[in-house]
Amino acid sequence: MSRLEGKVAVITGASSGIGRAAAARFVAEGARVVAVGRNKAKLQKLIDEVGSEHVVPAIADLADDTQAKAAIETAVDHFGRVDILVNNAGVGYSYQDVRPGSMKPLGESTSEDWDDVMSINLGSVVNCTRHALPLFVEQGSGAIVNVASILGLVGNPDAHAYTTAKGAIINLTRSLSTAYARHGVRTNTVCPGYIETPMVEAFIDFLNSEEHRYNWNPSGRMGLPEEIANALLFLASDEASYCNGAVLTVDGGALAAAPAA
Repeated sequence: MSRLEGKVAVITGASSGIGRAAAARFVAEGARVVAVGRNKAKLQKLIDEVGSEHVVPAIADLADDTQAKAAIETAVDHFGRVDILVNNAGVGYSYQDVRPGSMKPLGESTSEDWDDVMSINLGSVVNCTRHALPLFVEQGSGAIVNVASILGLVGNPDAHAYTTAKGAIINLTRSLSTAYARHGVRTNTVCPGYIETPMVEAFIDFLNSEEHRYNWNPSGRMGLPEEIANALLFLASDEASYCNGAVLTVDGGALAAAPAA
């Protein structure tokens, strides 16, 4: 249990779901973690469970470049370096409770809806990566692991801002991988399918139901946050030393299967 021994990781969106699972998994593998999120109470609960000697919280809205810079600086201030950046922060279908038009098709959403989702889902990745890259280049090493979505790989009848942002993350990953590998920086992406997180809480019972579970996924179930955390761990670790520009789909086979008749 020491695949990340001596490494310092910044994990965004760490207050719940995939980010929280990743933070716990990385700590279990020896990493020191800066857990970034907007919910102080949830971050504190994570710290209480895994130990304050391993995790430092950073409260930030990463759509704001200044706050993203401060989150990266938190790692340097506390641990002296950054080795891994996991860009996981984002909003999904549950965000329509906050902004009703956010997950609508393009023709049914406003420009403000679009800009808001893009700034959170794509802007957070851009902002954090921009401030981590100089550190990685200077030390000659670094691993960036972005969390996109299978909906960044295929078309979708709604959530057009979301799917566009996730598709952009995938191509940003590929572009970064070609530009910074010569500096010792690897950039990869994980594309989760439907995972049991608060982001899709309204769909969990339906998607896991006996009646429907094999209609959309040959595995017959949704994934767990810990299963995505395992993929993030691999790409962040030295075991993935020859993975660069990779797009790893973790979806139980949902994209591989033909649509149900």
